[in-house]
Amino acid sequence: MGTSKEGKNGRTPARKIGLGLGSVLFVLFMVLPSEPSHPMAGRMAAVAVLMAAWWLTDAIPIAATALLPLVLFPLLGISKAGQIAPVYINSTIFLFIGGFVIALSMEQWGLHRRIALWIIRLIGSGPSMIILAFMTASAFLSMWISNTATAIMMLPIGLAIVRQMEDGFGHKTSRNFTLALLIGIAYGCSVGGMATIVGTPPNLVFARIFKITFPGATAVTFGQWFVMALPLAAVMLMLAWVVLTQVMYRPSRRLVIDRSIVEKEYSALGKIGFEEMVVLVVFTVTALLWVFRKKLVIGSLTIPGWSMLLPYPAMIDDGSVAVAMALILFLVPSKSRNGASAIAGTDVIRRLPWDIVMLFGGGFALAKGFQVSGLSSVIGSRLSALSGISPFFMMVTVCLVITFLTELTSNTATTATFLPILASVAIGLKINPLILMIPATLSASCAFMMPVATPPNAIVFGSGRIKISQMAKAGVVMNLLGVVVISLFFYLVGTTVFSIEPGSFPAWANF
Repeated sequence: MGTSKEGKNGRTPARKIGLGLGSVLFVLFMVLPSEPSHPMAGRMAAVAVLMAAWWLTDAIPIAATALLPLVLFPLLGISKAGQIAPVYINSTIFLFIGGFVIALSMEQWGLHRRIALWIIRLIGSGPSMIILAFMTASAFLSMWISNTATAIMMLPIGLAIVRQMEDGFGHKTSRNFTLALLIGIAYGCSVGGMATIVGTPPNLVFARIFKITFPGATAVTFGQWFVMALPLAAVMLMLAWVVLTQVMYRPSRRLVIDRSIVEKEYSALGKIGFEEMVVLVVFTVTALLWVFRKKLVIGSLTIPGWSMLLPYPAMIDDGSVAVAMALILFLVPSKSRNGASAIAGTDVIRRLPWDIVMLFGGGFALAKGFQVSGLSSVIGSRLSALSGISPFFMMVTVCLVITFLTELTSNTATTATFLPILASVAIGLKINPLILMIPATLSASCAFMMPVATPPNAIVFGSGRIKISQMAKAGVVMNLLGVVVISLFFYLVGTTVFSIEPGSFPAWANF
């Protein structure tokens, strides 16, 4: 959320408005006449608007809002507490936890820094290529670890090069290089998260909400998402590089990069240690196991999945893989002299972002409530008259709304709020729900304009070398490009990867 002056109680005016607005909407929806065939739908709608208002305005901590279904569902007769509580913990949560343990271990032992510097050494030469190298390194790391951690790590390295440019060529000559490099780091972090199901929380929110809403559908796997989203992220990364270095902030030709800074940083790491090597092996094997767990069909090419070699392949999922590989890091003893007993210690568990885990759970509970209350059916039936609208037009509209909405709101909260609604909209329009839900999820990672839109944007803005207007000027172009690229790419490629026929309505989408 945007920052504004806080009151005496610590709440900003926007949060106060959100708190009051959510409460008023809740009461209003409670007293409105409900659908006779689905008496609980109106009560569920009241809970949904309350949570949406509080999430989108950050009226109270997002984890606290996420817990509302545990109280309101039983009180309003929507679901028993004992039935809704298990929705908060599931295999998607353990996929997130396992992946985060591996990511935190990478950070603890400095492997992420080694990978980043290696990529920069490999790609970087001239000013524009150095920027591409930083963006590529940021994107790759953000596929696996927190984009916040990636930005925090990449910024000091980038600033070291920026200071060298400013000392050697002056602030005015190096200005465009500085802007393109720092904004490029932020954009690389955001784009990289799109590529994997564990890369950013909205992707995981989608995977579980889709499964809850459509239990008869085949679950979206890590490999499927990767095959679809990796090339999309690569296209977005190259477009961002072109926009920054060739259109908005073309670096001066007078600049000459002294690679000694990067070489010195890399040499200071020394030889790769035992702990780093173990984490690297676990990380690499985990990624391969995720990608190739189930068979991948790419056009005429079919790659069999390794899980079919096991006696009970249907019982293994991506969460099982994540936890199994994370446990290895708790079992392998450390050879370091810093007192660590194992490569992943007890501090790793304490550092897990439990507020995000709760937010996930709240989104899953919301989706379950839509289903059991009949609200999804009500929304779908009300929109059935719009079934003649082009699916592509709807996709573009959804991408546009989500992209600009997440400039001011949490992208995780936005996806948790809107994905159940979009599933209902798709049912009403008689189109495959994935046509709206996946592009919306991807668009949640495309907030490039404002410093408050994403943590990476805020981190590079905090360097003091970028004005809001400079970030917004490049960001609005990237936002619009994101809408176009996601819509076209998913319609042309994603539909093939997920076996979607745009003109047909799948049987599993019928409630």
